[in-house]
Amino acid sequence: MEVVASAPGKVLVAGGYLVLERPNAGLVLSTSARFYAIVRPLRDELSHDSWAWAWTDVKVTSPQLSREATYKLSLKKSTLQLTSSRQVIDHLLGLWQQRSGLESANPFVEQAVQFSVAAAKVTVTDKERKEALDKLLLQGLHITILGCNDFYSYRKQIEARGLPLTPEVLLSLPPFCSITFNSEVANGTMTGENCKPEVAKTGLGSSAAMTTSVVAALLHYLGTVNLSCLGQSSSGNAAGRDLDLLHAIAQSAHCIAQGKIGSGFDVSAAVYGSQRYTRFSPEILSSAQVTGGHCMADVVADIVTQSWDHEKAKFSLPPLMSLLLGEPGTGGSSTPSMVGSVKQWQKSDPQKSKETWSKLGIANSVLENQLRNLNKLAEDHWEAYESVLRSCSCLTCSKWTEVATNQHQELIVRSLLAARDAFLEIRLHMREMGIAAGVPIEPESQTQLLDATMNMEGVLLAGVPGAGGFDAVFSVILGEASDAVAKAWSSAGVLPLLVREDPRGVSLEAGDPRTREVSTAVSSIQIN
Repeated sequence: MEVVASAPGKVLVAGGYLVLERPNAGLVLSTSARFYAIVRPLRDELSHDSWAWAWTDVKVTSPQLSREATYKLSLKKSTLQLTSSRQVIDHLLGLWQQRSGLESANPFVEQAVQFSVAAAKVTVTDKERKEALDKLLLQGLHITILGCNDFYSYRKQIEARGLPLTPEVLLSLPPFCSITFNSEVANGTMTGENCKPEVAKTGLGSSAAMTTSVVAALLHYLGTVNLSCLGQSSSGNAAGRDLDLLHAIAQSAHCIAQGKIGSGFDVSAAVYGSQRYTRFSPEILSSAQVTGGHCMADVVADIVTQSWDHEKAKFSLPPLMSLLLGEPGTGGSSTPSMVGSVKQWQKSDPQKSKETWSKLGIANSVLENQLRNLNKLAEDHWEAYESVLRSCSCLTCSKWTEVATNQHQELIVRSLLAARDAFLEIRLHMREMGIAAGVPIEPESQTQLLDATMNMEGVLLAGVPGAGGFDAVFSVILGEASDAVAKAWSSAGVLPLLVREDPRGVSLEAGDPRTREVSTAVSSIQIN
């Protein structure tokens, strides 16, 4: 028996900083970048004395890192003890410090395993299913984790080889590319110790996607949820309840692993897909935070009975619009420190900060409403909608009004321009907030790039995702104009990424994604 589950990365296009506090909402798009978790038994057969075991074995493998960690899992407490690890640096978490002893190989994976096993034990109550669960655990767990290349930055390697900053170069990389580590210090001498990995991340929420994929695969494997019917999920049916349980466990594991209770939009997007998100009350995880995830049965029993008050509403880009992400390569940004500076500004100037947040909230709502309106117009008047977007994709926004020849087309153009205006308002207030808080939410270099992008043919929006900074830019583009924007970005020293919006959340996969990628590659080979 083998279970493969995947979960997507995210892009927060509106609601940065505001989404940290209820009742503010954020617009988050899930992406084509996915983490995969493969769960299978370590042993096919059980020994005659296995019924008396107090521990079982867990092996976690990351082929991209050539790393493997083994654990003992307490069958009574659902807690892990690391027994061996060839992973001295934890890349997937972005924690670059040297590991000493057997402290931890990957807190996100470890918490995902502990919370998932505890959830299975708490929620599986009837005798037959409990016996099946016990057998699965006694067979041991072998977990393999794979992350799409889109989560990682290959810009330095591309530049070092003198290759152009184009999507085609990224496309030439093998799927699930190996992640290499530096072995030099700053002066170029060899240290014999691994240092910061050469491959940085692209800010798509890798830890949330990874945690969610592991939780999803384990909960399905252990018979706690059924991910086979996700297409029919709604809040009231069984599939919807399974997703809600998965969300609660993934949020809990992720928060405990990162040592703080964040807004949770990244995990929510990984579970449910593209959405309008309002955070849960942090108090929901107070018991888990107090115990640090040690009394697993009690913690999980409390978590699954809590009334989770996060709000999610389906949201995705309207038809004939595409998401393009770019990596400027102009330095990194620390989201936690930027958030801390903004919070400090809120305390020091409560009146001004409240005014700014109010204006941002209004502009975010206008943007959401206009995009929803465009979705509705596309549904009700497809021919008019398609005609307008195809035409506007070849024109700068100043000429969009010229394409409307009837009432429906005028409504569509008006909504497009209103969405642009709302987003320009968002950018303005985000810049003001950054200046007031002393952090580069939209640095000048980004502003110049984004302004130039928004003045191109077919561009609806261009901005910095999430908390902003130097790490990434995004654009929402009409029709077939993406290639022109990608070429312009490449010429400006920005690496256009391959990732696109994919509104799906967590998914049960048919098999190992590496097998699928190989099959696709083989089928594309032409023999002359």
